[in-house]
Amino acid sequence: MKRRSHQAQAIVTGAGSGIGQALAVELAVRGGQVLCSDIDEAAAHRTKHLVEDHGGRAAVARCDVSDLAQVQQLAEDANNWFGGPPSLVINNAGVGAGGQAIGRTPIEDWDWTLGINLWGPIYGCHVFAPLLRERNGGGIINVASAASFGAAPGMAAYNVSKAGVLSLSETLAAELADTKVAVTVVCPTFVKTNILDSGRITSDSVRAARTLMRFGMSPQRVARVTLNANDHGRLYALPQLDAKIGWQIKRAAPATYTKAIGAVSRFGPLRDLDSSTTPPATSSSRKEA
Repeated sequence: MKRRSHQAQAIVTGAGSGIGQALAVELAVRGGQVLCSDIDEAAAHRTKHLVEDHGGRAAVARCDVSDLAQVQQLAEDANNWFGGPPSLVINNAGVGAGGQAIGRTPIEDWDWTLGINLWGPIYGCHVFAPLLRERNGGGIINVASAASFGAAPGMAAYNVSKAGVLSLSETLAAELADTKVAVTVVCPTFVKTNILDSGRITSDSVRAARTLMRFGMSPQRVARVTLNANDHGRLYALPQLDAKIGWQIKRAAPATYTKAIGAVSRFGPLRDLDSSTTPPATSSSRKEA
């Protein structure tokens, strides 16, 4: 079977840093061409240079993945640059959010998080899945998180967004089962990235997460595991042992798992989730990434 990540014509969203940047560079190592997409155009250009330094060919396209029109424009940019539709689409762009309980998390944070983390992959699949189906080949990779099944308290908006990406990927894989298009969803735990710097996370939660991220997997290793999984047609990519263990426990005893997570959280940095007495103000407006 042809490896989709080798000599790929790939789009990577959120390519400016972290896992997205590592995926772009790893694709270059495998002889690919990469359209580096990010809302931060300067960061995307830095990744472009890294891709070129590793022997790949690259271009930059600014895109806010929470805007369907911009994702549609990204498809046009890809078609113009590759001379046709991409062979591999990686919906990676995402943000972090957390530290408050449901009912305390501002609606603006829900809107912002879901707009990028969930609607971004939805728009990416909506626009690119028909193109890959038409060519009857290639791959789609959606970057989710172990939060998609972990349900840690205080992370509701993030958890819901990533659970949606997991379900989206499973549904898309079923719909494309009669084609040669491979769908992979990657669910890592802690990875050494800068997601905490650009997220909406309370200070106590940031401190706890930074401590855990020191022991996290490198984004380069996550990128290799992810691309290898898609090459072999695997739907699920769980790069770390703790993700695999959590996945198996949740599947075997979901109710017990949820109660245990709740008990553990009461002794951690999120133990005071409901300590405030005044609910936050709400708004129906959506903020850009």
